[in-house]
Amino acid sequence: MTAQRREQLLSYLVLGAFAVLAIYPILTIVLLAFHQRSDLVTGFSIPDRLSFDTFQRAWELGNFGRLLLNSLIVAGTVSAVTAVLSTLAGYAFGAMRFRGSDALFYLLLIGLIFPYEATVIPLYYIFKDAGLTDTYWSLILPQIGLSIPFGTFWMRAFFRSTPGSLVEAARLDGASSFSTLVRVLLPHARPALTTLVVLVFMWTWNEFLLALVMIQGDELRTAPLGLALFAGATRSQDPTLTAAAAVLVALPIVVVYVFLQRSFIRGMFAGGVKE
Repeated sequence: MTAQRREQLLSYLVLGAFAVLAIYPILTIVLLAFHQRSDLVTGFSIPDRLSFDTFQRAWELGNFGRLLLNSLIVAGTVSAVTAVLSTLAGYAFGAMRFRGSDALFYLLLIGLIFPYEATVIPLYYIFKDAGLTDTYWSLILPQIGLSIPFGTFWMRAFFRSTPGSLVEAARLDGASSFSTLVRVLLPHARPALTTLVVLVFMWTWNEFLLALVMIQGDELRTAPLGLALFAGATRSQDPTLTAAAAVLVALPIVVVYVFLQRSFIRGMFAGGVKE
């Protein structure tokens, strides 16, 4: 066996070991959700038959239809607005030159290193004074603000990596800056933009602390917050219900990734920083 072959085999073994470590707990939760309450389940256990009764009971008892809708509204709005604003800002910082652009960009990057948890309580009092607590806006606006620094950094990296000849050719043809962005650069930016949307959607969907602080009523609770409250009420009584609820909350993220995985992977490579 050649050295290259041994190195390749070792890489596969290491990747396989990490894949098992990552998949095992997920598969355990999924299999637990298909068990009945009367089953004595300890660790990894394959059910005798596949039954969706536990999912139906968890859906009805936890009101997960409403919870998932709330999370979809919040995550979808944050992702869409962040994608638009980050694309415009990334284009300005990455493909245009103006006085103070570097200083403004690095000032914007403070949002990436500033501890998010330190802003939650001040935000609560600001939104309370404005009468926006217990509304969608109290979840949407802060998360847009938190996502734009990363989105701008990501899209700027992409626009700086695109060939300058594309922009120059468009300008020679008389295209404006906005036309150059929409007609020339955005078609090439689709993988990077898709990756940004998936990442922001995932982060927003999984957000827990902000919803815990801002939302007091039942109607606007998001799926992660509802899952935490539901798990606290049912974990000791019926762990299969908790497992089913966890699968329901995680399923939309899995579906989004499965449908967009090719663009997501291409975008990860297209988003390399080029200074």
